[in-house]
Amino acid sequence: MTLDPDAPARLPKWGLVSTIKADDDAILDFVAHHLELGAHRLHIHLDEDAPRARAALTSQPRVIITVCDADYWSRWKERPEKHQARQTRNATRAYRRRPGVDWLAHIDVDEFLWPERPVAEQLAALAPDTQLARIRPIEAMAPDGEDAGPGLWFKAHARQPKARREQTAAIYPNFGPHLNGGFLSHVAGKVFVRTGIEKVNFRIHNAFIHGAQLDREEELSDTALCHLHAPDWDHWQAAFRFRHERGSYRADLKPVSHPDGAGLNMNALFSMLEARGGEAALRAFYDEVCTATPDLRARLDAHGLLRRIDLDLEAKRAGFSLVLALFSAFSATVRQARLALSANRRTALTKGAVFR
Repeated sequence: MTLDPDAPARLPKWGLVSTIKADDDAILDFVAHHLELGAHRLHIHLDEDAPRARAALTSQPRVIITVCDADYWSRWKERPEKHQARQTRNATRAYRRRPGVDWLAHIDVDEFLWPERPVAEQLAALAPDTQLARIRPIEAMAPDGEDAGPGLWFKAHARQPKARREQTAAIYPNFGPHLNGGFLSHVAGKVFVRTGIEKVNFRIHNAFIHGAQLDREEELSDTALCHLHAPDWDHWQAAFRFRHERGSYRADLKPVSHPDGAGLNMNALFSMLEARGGEAALRAFYDEVCTATPDLRARLDAHGLLRRIDLDLEAKRAGFSLVLALFSAFSATVRQARLALSANRRTALTKGAVFR
């Protein structure tokens, strides 16, 4: 066979792996959004079973559902106590067990890729020796009650630490010294890892081989990672205690780096606020830092850090659920037709045997 040198090259296939403890709708939002973007595989590990979502996704060929129950963890010595360890172990397992894609990224259920052009095209444009493709985050802000337009406001951050510190101080006058780019969560982003590299171990924001970080990295600059970390007060409060004790605000995380070393880490900052003013103090913090007031939007916009994005997750979930229902009905019809055909064949064979 002669290959046509002018034929378009095959675009790389990409996929995601995620360990999820969330309600059914949140899981379906995540899946519907990323399948619509062109994900070839979604490896969904349910840290806690979600029966409705699991049942809905079982028939979807591009989604691989794994329930991480006692039987699942019995294959290892024990279930890791920290959820971060469970996430990275599941991601590493998916990567090493023929993930079915050329590039695999580990992201969370509240993170959504937002590409300006198809993800596969961006990955195809990377240098052949690139191992990692990093996606930078933007963080969702709560609506201020007066802005009724579609979508959410997001904040971005400067890449360079010095510029980030200066901008953060200007944008968040009361809390800037303790914030990294004004974000409550990570600014490192997440990575796609080229598959086929032996002995890779995923971490939350990077990947390693024998303790050495993969360093042949490029930016996926035409894709943002939309992080719905604290999209409204109720959502933030519902997750606050867990994050403060064991998650992204835990005590062992380093504070923001400053030349004068003046910053607190998030755990110390929130502990101080609660000690001084209880929930009201936390609410004042949230209103200044996480709510898209006109003043905050103006300050972000002045630094080129304001984004408006309509993920339209509810509509995507509804459309996806309809497709799943139609596929399920079609599959049931096909099964019935096959059963009927098989029964007719058996009847015909029986009659043939009688007349012979």
